[in-house]
Amino acid sequence: MKRTASAQWRGDLKSGSGTLTTASSTLSQTPYSFHSRFESGQGTNPEELLAAAHAGCFTMALSAQLAQAGLTADSLETTCTITFEKQPDGFAITSSHLDLQAKVPGATAEAFDQATQAAKAGCPVSKLYKTNISLSAKLL
Repeated sequence: MKRTASAQWRGDLKSGSGTLTTASSTLSQTPYSFHSRFESGQGTNPEELLAAAHAGCFTMALSAQLAQAGLTADSLETTCTITFEKQPDGFAITSSHLDLQAKVPGATAEAFDQATQAAKAGCPVSKLYKTNISLSAKLL
């Protein structure tokens, strides 16, 4: 299985701008720019998209882990925060933090912790990132 997306850019780094498009058309010529990436301008940015990918992947992986334990969530709400920092050799993504709020009827703290840790380590996006991945998980 392969998934594709494309980027188009015009101009220089600071005054130029571009668009991002996914094969599914979920993103269709979605604008991005220096301002949306390094400031708070209109449009998206690669780090925001990486955060969405990690939150979505982890949450689906957790659903699968819970199912293996015979559990079904009423709700799983994950927020991912990507930290993007200037380093001596340029900018780098230095961490990805997952913050989970979960309602899982019948889950013990031990079963919940085991499922969340397995999902954090096993989701394909976590495997892709070569950075510190942290998790705060709360069973409600």
